[in-house]
This record gives sequence, structure tokens and C-alpha cells, in this order.
Amino acid sequence: MPVAEPAAAVPLTWQPPAGALWSGRWVDGKASMPVRDPEDGSFLGQVTDADPTEVDEAVTGVATAITSGEDWPVWRRREALEAAAQLVLKRRDLLTEVISREGCKTVREADSEVSRAAETLRLSAQQADRLTGETLPFSATPRGHDRLGWYTREPVGVVAAITPFNDPLNLVAHKMGPALVAGNGIVLKPAEATPLTALAFAQILLDAGVPADRFAIVPGTGSGAGRALVGHPLVDLVSFTGGYRTGNEVARTAGARKTLMELGGNNAVLVLADADRELAARAVVAGAFGVAGQNCLSVQRVFVDARIAVQFIEDVVKATEALAVGSKTDPRTDIGPLVNEREARRVEEWVREARDNGAQVLAGGHREGAFHWPTVLTGVPADARVMAEEVFGPVLTIESFDSVDEAVARANDTPFGLQAGVFTAGLDTALNVAELLRVGAVMVNDSSDFRIDAMPFGGPKRSGIGREGVRSAVEAMTEPKVVAIRRQTRSAG
Repeated sequence: MPVAEPAAAVPLTWQPPAGALWSGRWVDGKASMPVRDPEDGSFLGQVTDADPTEVDEAVTGVATAITSGEDWPVWRRREALEAAAQLVLKRRDLLTEVISREGCKTVREADSEVSRAAETLRLSAQQADRLTGETLPFSATPRGHDRLGWYTREPVGVVAAITPFNDPLNLVAHKMGPALVAGNGIVLKPAEATPLTALAFAQILLDAGVPADRFAIVPGTGSGAGRALVGHPLVDLVSFTGGYRTGNEVARTAGARKTLMELGGNNAVLVLADADRELAARAVVAGAFGVAGQNCLSVQRVFVDARIAVQFIEDVVKATEALAVGSKTDPRTDIGPLVNEREARRVEEWVREARDNGAQVLAGGHREGAFHWPTVLTGVPADARVMAEEVFGPVLTIESFDSVDEAVARANDTPFGLQAGVFTAGLDTALNVAELLRVGAVMVNDSSDFRIDAMPFGGPKRSGIGREGVRSAVEAMTEPKVVAIRRQTRSAG
């Protein structure tokens, strides 16, 4: 079906007070950069393009606030984040508009993200009650017989955070909520494509009572603001969500300091012969093509038992062809644009490469501007980029297998290991497959594209370093501090 015509370009109903936030105030930097709607190229606003000197001012201001500024006790942190969660919901319409207009989400997807961001903040507030340590067993060794002590969890200091475009509100909340409740300061560089959402979120934090000098928002480029932020000597921890190659650059720039990274996946789903075929097909299509496939949890590779492969592929193709491609502003739209036309052309090139090397296009396979139609491929060579790398676009490959061991081996044959799914009616089989898959999470009778914000999130291999998810992030953003007391005497007199 053709792309639906977008509504006439209209200004956003909200604009930030200025192009950035640092040193406790809204500021306009020396340079600016435009923000445009990827659907039609319309101008939405402009933000600061922070340079290294401005990043230095932002980081120094936050570092000063947490070392010598006003005390911000745990109970006030909890109250502020609880208030922020409520404000996110109260400003749902505004946030939905900003998320969808500057990014690639449909209005339905943007509205769902607002709900998740509120939950992330609520979960972050709850961690205020869990910033506890424990006593230490000094008496368990002869050298400690005259000592007692404990450890507490203390903030790491200044967190540098970099977020991607595909979840411009919830992933910002996943950085800022845990960092703030743990007592850190945080400087955030949002994605170049979606900085307005981060600035709208900053206004919510201010209105909720978060001290203005405890955080900063520095929009800008990765090579400019991003590099300066990651390499700043006052930064104690770098939290980055993005691609593996950029992650390598972040690691080189950060050097020997704590890092927390989620670097994507090439997620597989296994559909066994005893699976609920219709359930599996619906879940695979939803998991592959939500946010036009621009999701680190997207289903990219499906391995289906050869005995049900023909019927399963028919179900998937039928469901894929029923998806509505069109304007993000239309509530009936299922698939909106990619983040820009350049990315849509890249996906088109990868699909063409696979087809030229023998793959069969069963659905989709074409592009119009920044839109790429949801595409189903089979017969894809193992070394094709749509099979071997993270596509980050609306492309799904389906291949058949003859044994479960073969399917597991092929699912594991990737440098990534974020999440996977397995559909089967057999409990023992599900548990065995889950044990053998080398990933951070296995979803049984669901696709890889499922996450709650409380669970540990991340994976082995190139999928990242450490785990995100609210509780895991709070743990990563705090450090144990031991206090040991040597008793001078055991006498009570």
C-alpha cells in the first residue's frame, strides 16, 4: 500500500526554554542544530550543539553540586522521582507529540513509551529503600576478632549518559532515574535526532523538585559533545546505549573507568514443531516490525521446524502484508518511517545484497523516502548482513531446521547475545533450550521483543557490558564503602 500523506506540518505545541540545560539553568550554547521530522523533513525546533568547552562547564557544574552543593537526602530523591512519574503521565499528550514528531514512532507507540517511562521512574523511586549494605563477618577470621564493621552503598559520582533515538523518553528515564536516586549527578547527551524529548523530560524533573544543578542536558554530535563528555576527567561512570561500533569508540575514549553499555543484538526466535503456530506468527511479526524494526530487541532471525515451516511462513507473510505503512500521526498506522532516509537506503541496500545472493523476498522489500516496507526473507546466506549483523530496520529472515540442536547452534552463531525467544509446548524442552542459548534473556512462548523495566537487561558477547534495568543500574551506579572499627577493649568498665 502507498505511504499515507502526512498531515500538514505544524509547529510543536511545546518548545524548550532554551537549547540546553547546565549549571542549574537553561542556556543557549554558542552553536545550534535543527531538529526535523523524519517523515516529511519539517522543522520542529533547534537545540544547542554543545562544544567541548560547554560540556566541560556542564560536567564541572554537576561535579561541584554533588561534592559541595546542598544536601539532597534519599527521602527527597524518592519524593522527586515519584512526582516526576506522575508528571510524565499528566503530560502524556505533550510527550507523545514530541516523541512521535521528532522520532520514528507512531503515535500509538509513542503513547506506550510514555507509560513505560512513568513506570521506570516509579521503579527508580522504589530503589531509595534498597540503598543498603550489610554487616561484615570480621569475627570469622582470627585477624578480625577485635573488629566489627559494615559496608554501605555510595554514589559513584558523576555519570555521563548517552542515549539513542529509538526510545527517546524511556531510555533517558533509565539513565537518569537510577543515577539520581543513587545520589549521583548526571550529564546526558541525547541522540542527535531526538533531543527535544530529553529537554521536555528535563523540565519535568525540575518541576518535580530535582535540584537543577544535579543534572545537565548537553545536546550535540557524537564526535563533539559525546566525545568530550565521555572523556571528561570528572566523569566517574559512562552509561551508553547504542551500536557496537560506537561502543568501541566510547570505550577507547572513556579509558580505564567504569562503563555500562547496551550495544544491541541480532535476536533469534526458535519455533518448534509443537508450538502454537498462530501465536508464534503473531508474536514474531509484532516483535520484528514494531518501531519499524528500530529496536535492539527486534526479532531478526527465525528458525522454524521444517515440519511446520510452510504453514508458519504463510502465517507470517499474511500478517506482515496486513500491516499499515503510513504517517506516524495516523492512529491506524502500524509502520512509520525510519529515523532518516539514509538509514532507509542502508536497509534497502542490505536487502538487495541478500536477494542478489540467492535470498527470496516473500513480503515487502521496497523503500519510499524514509519508509521501508516490512520485509520477510528466506534462503538468506549465512554471511549476508541481514543475517550476520544487526539490521535495525524492518527486516525478518526465516529459515527451517531439522533438529533442535541445529536450531540452537544457528541461533548462537552470532557475535551478539541480547535476547531470544522459543515457542514450544514442552516445559523440559523450553528449559533445555533456555540453558543452551547464550543470551541475556530467553522468552518462552514469546518473541525476543519483551522486557519489563525491572528486569536485568543486557547480554554477553558484543551485546554490552553489565546490565541495565532499574535495580541493576542502581547497583552499577553505586559502590560499596566499608567501615571497620577496631575495639580498644572488651571491658565494659
